Amino acid sequence: MSEKNEAEKIEELKGLIENANYVTFLTGAGVSVPSGIPDYRSKGGLYKRQKYEFPPEYMLSHDNLIKHPDIFHQFVVENMYFPDAEPNIIHTKMAEISNEKGTIVTQNVDKLHTKAGAKHVVEFHGNLYDNIHCLTCGKEFDYKEYIKDYRHHEDDGIIRPGTTVLYGEGINPDNIENAVAAIENADLIVVVGTSFKVYPFAGLLSYKNANTKLVAVNKENLDLDSSVLAITDDATNVFEKL
Repeated sequence: MSEKNEAEKIEELKGLIENANYVTFLTGAGVSVPSGIPDYRSKGGLYKRQKYEFPPEYMLSHDNLIKHPDIFHQFVVENMYFPDAEPNIIHTKMAEISNEKGTIVTQNVDKLHTKAGAKHVVEFHGNLYDNIHCLTCGKEFDYKEYIKDYRHHEDDGIIRPGTTVLYGEGINPDNIENAVAAIENADLIVVVGTSFKVYPFAGLLSYKNANTKLVAVNKENLDLDSSVLAITDDATNVFEKL
């Protein structure tokens, strides 16, 4: 029996979604690339750039926020904020499906799933726009104020950008609980636009039920086992056909 081509796999995914009782999407930076937001680990991604003093993992760390708030702020503003970005077909199609029967669990901090109208979203790593606050007094700020200045001049406090989980910090327990529930409830899990190398996010699949079907949509092969329906294609192309 010959191996299915990508078009046949997309048709299979379409059927799986139609027949599923509960679909959980696990998404990463690749989902937002068509909206003009760079990813992290691809050839031209954020983590491959060499223009900064420290490696990106340190630039996005709690330690850097506290010790070098000016450097942290510059990096985040230059590389992380894309307030004018609009959801693409992947976001809108996922919103449509998950609003009917499922959940989106995302690593992304850009809020584009919510902007697309998705009602059941677990922002595993938080986001850059909610609860921007002064670490000294707790006062909240709009992201536009944060982009201009990281200092709260009333008490000389450092302003923290949103609920985003930084390197060196733990994941919000509620996010872990909600993500695990989404995995356990699913009879279909679709992984889209992620290298699946960041833990604990990548470890969520350990909560998958044995009979739950797993699909991976990614430009690069993720080297998952043969039971996974692997669609090696641009996610935009795939979701346009669903």
